[in-house]
Amino acid sequence: MQRIYSFPPIADQNSRILILGSMPGVESLRKQQYYAHPQNQFWKIIYDLFATPLEQDYEKKVDFLRSKGIALWDVIENCYREGSSDAKIKEEKPNAIPKLLEQYPRIKCLFFNGTKAYDSYRKMIGFTEGWLYEKLESTSPANTKSYEFKLKNWRKILKYLSV
Repeated sequence: MQRIYSFPPIADQNSRILILGSMPGVESLRKQQYYAHPQNQFWKIIYDLFATPLEQDYEKKVDFLRSKGIALWDVIENCYREGSSDAKIKEEKPNAIPKLLEQYPRIKCLFFNGTKAYDSYRKMIGFTEGWLYEKLESTSPANTKSYEFKLKNWRKILKYLSV
């Protein structure tokens, strides 16, 4: 088993919230794209939050995130893992998220795409004053809750984008 590595962040000076996943899955690593697995509901949820038809082109998806003030990264910079399951992550090392937050001071809210991202952040980096932290329903196909339930849960990010 070899060590795997996450991607660089998607962020710019207009970013107001940061969505953090745990670690890209096998398909995402293969394609070098965030949330590339066709059954992962991340991109569908993001587009549905803004009542916009889903793009298929990855670069257009990234541009859409930026246009909405959303930054994207993973809590884990590298780890060992067989397959895509968060439960199989071992020896994880964190990304430099505090440094990213210094670089992009408009980001005040950190949202976690699922329990593993939230727990890994809490354990490896820790929550500090000055930011809002909130766990969201995982968009992974391993989370069998309904799409409608997940979308409703993710709607809470909208109030932090309008500030």
